[in-house]
Order: sequence, then structure tokens, then C-alpha cells
Amino acid sequence: MQAPRQSPHPIHSQFLDRFSPRAFSGRPVSAQEIEQMVEAARWAPSASNKQPWHFAYALHGDAHWADFSTIPNEGNRRWCLNAGALLVVLSDQDASGKHSFDAGCAWGYLALQAHHMGLATHAMGGIDAAAARRVLQLGERWTVECLVAIGERGDKATLPADLAEREVPSARKPLGEILSAGPLG
Repeated sequence: MQAPRQSPHPIHSQFLDRFSPRAFSGRPVSAQEIEQMVEAARWAPSASNKQPWHFAYALHGDAHWADFSTIPNEGNRRWCLNAGALLVVLSDQDASGKHSFDAGCAWGYLALQAHHMGLATHAMGGIDAAAARRVLQLGERWTVECLVAIGERGDKATLPADLAEREVPSARKPLGEILSAGPLG
């Protein structure tokens, strides 16, 4: 058993307990669960309150699943198709100059809500953005930010050996490497 993550500062345990697994059980996620996660994302901070995010999803085995299954790259497809849902995070370029930043914040809220609900999330940048644009019939104003696998955590023994060995919470850089009082120089 992996030792729990530790922080030198008192922070809420959700930040230390949540991580992005690749092993999913295959249990379907419900539309109501997706709505609950996106409701949390809806309350994320937003520059000028533009809320430039949008989320499109397919539930495992529904009418859209086969199309959404073309979005992850081959490496991610090896594991993410066992998730209970796939969700594409989009941002509206026309709404705000900070559309990607805001959508990222909303994704963070969604991930923490999923964790609170006992579900796991794993965001992927390794996707075929052209496939996402085709599947979702997107106009030019939309930026495809990432694809998120959502579901119940599964047994890492179900993963290929190279992925199973990586199925642990990752470390983080020390605070001193990411925080400066004043100029960086």
C-alpha cells in the first residue's frame, strides 16, 4: 500500500487524496452524476463572469460512446475506455481572453466534486483534437482543452504492466520551486 501524500502545511485532505488513476472498474456513470459534477464546475471563478466553459460527455455504452472513443490517442485509449464516462472540456474563445484559464479552473472544481462523490477523474491532453471537433460538430470559436475519463477506480492489475506500475499518486514539486516572494530573478 502506497503511503499517503503528505503536505508540510495544513490543507484539506481532498487535495492529497485525489489523483488521476488509469484503472477504472467499467461501472457506468449516470447522467445525474455527471450533472452533479458539472454543477460544481459551474461555480468556478471566471474572468468578468464570462463562464467560457462547456462540457460534452458520453456515458459508457450509450449512443455516443463509440464516437467519443475515437478522441483519445492510442496510448490513452489503452486504458480510458474502461471509464464510466468520457467528458470533453471546451472553452469559448469568443467569450474571454482567459477562456482556457477559466475552463481549467472549472475542470478542477469538477475533479474535486467527483472525488467527493467517490469517483475518479483523469484528464488527458493526449487526444485527437480533430476527432473531438468532428464528433462534437464544433465551430471555430471552441477550443478543445482536454478529455476526461470519469468513473469508479478499478484494480491496477487490469492495466498493461507498464501502466500498472505507474498507478500511484504522483509527487509534487516542493513549494519553494513554485512560489516566490517578489521577482523570480
